Amino acid sequence: MATIGFALTFWAWDLVAPLASWYGDRLGLSSFEQSLLVAVPVLVGSLGRIPVGALTDRYGAKLMFPLVSALTIVPVLLLIPAKNSYGAMLAVGFLLGLGGTTFAIGIPLVNSWFPPAKRGLALGIFGMGMGGVALSGYFTPRIAKHGENLPFVVVAVALAAYAVLALFLITDRPDRPVPTASLATRLGRAGRLRVTWELSALYAIGFGGIVAFGVYLPTYLKTWYELDPTDAGTKAAGFALVTVLFRPIGGWFSDRIHPALVTAAALGFVALFAIVQAFDPPLNPGGTIALLCMAAGLGTASGSVFALVSQVTPQPQVGSVTGIVGAMGGLGGFVPPLVMGAIYSAKDSYSIGFMLLSDLALAGCVYAYGRMRTITPTTEGGGAPEVSKVAAPRP
Repeated sequence: MATIGFALTFWAWDLVAPLASWYGDRLGLSSFEQSLLVAVPVLVGSLGRIPVGALTDRYGAKLMFPLVSALTIVPVLLLIPAKNSYGAMLAVGFLLGLGGTTFAIGIPLVNSWFPPAKRGLALGIFGMGMGGVALSGYFTPRIAKHGENLPFVVVAVALAAYAVLALFLITDRPDRPVPTASLATRLGRAGRLRVTWELSALYAIGFGGIVAFGVYLPTYLKTWYELDPTDAGTKAAGFALVTVLFRPIGGWFSDRIHPALVTAAALGFVALFAIVQAFDPPLNPGGTIALLCMAAGLGTASGSVFALVSQVTPQPQVGSVTGIVGAMGGLGGFVPPLVMGAIYSAKDSYSIGFMLLSDLALAGCVYAYGRMRTITPTTEGGGAPEVSKVAAPRP
């Protein structure tokens, strides 16, 4: 249920990106304005994970998942009247960011139900919910061909159905530790952990790369390789599908090898093929191979980083740390579309953007191998977390 909810809300979160070129033509937008339009939901969805993760620690996923899913219906439907105004689209995109916060609900839920030796694979399977981006890339433009408002209605109905099911089918672990400290105190404790920011940096490269490609790849393929919007959306969906499939693989390897080694290898792989793509190979086969290999590396790194989170974070703080790490990952996806749009507008080329990605990935590779291999569980900087136990029901 957590994975399905993650996928549906991610589809909602990514509704604008597959139609960005359509909005661009309709509203006469520049490359940078299109980039900003698809980046705003990413920014809000990323920052929103911080409070949502902390609230999940306190109130549980049984309340938060159906609540956030239901609230996301509002901006999805508001996309219909907003389509003729760039300002209105930016405002609705801000609200649409709510759909991107469910990541910080699902991680502590799944984490609480599995022993440490199995969390990597379990979290990787939950992470497959980011395939909502692939669903959006493939289905949204095709549904739109049957009615420009139809994708929003379909997603709104799906979210409503899920919210009702989640209310009855999602169950928090009965003895889960519940923090009694205030929201600000818990976020402060999580923020004082050095590992929170180290993991945030790695996740900003791995998951941030996935988000950035998810929202900008259709525009890149349409602009550089001159594909039509449907074909570009289909190929972007294929990229997202590969990241989805490799995320549990990253978690599975992390259950058997130190997750820092998995992360280092995956990011090194990304750096190599980002350099290849910087030389603008023909889409078939060179560009396709390079992009799909980057997708595999980014998906693997995303799975391994959160396997590391589950190993080194005290259970009562998983939601708070997840919120911060997830926010930084999402922010990692906010900046690249803006940078790529600005670089293309200025230089009429995307090569600089791909070289910057290779530099970041290589830096993450070196740091993961050199520092993160030696990390051990700690509550340094946060003290012993203040928690109470929810009493398990008597048989």
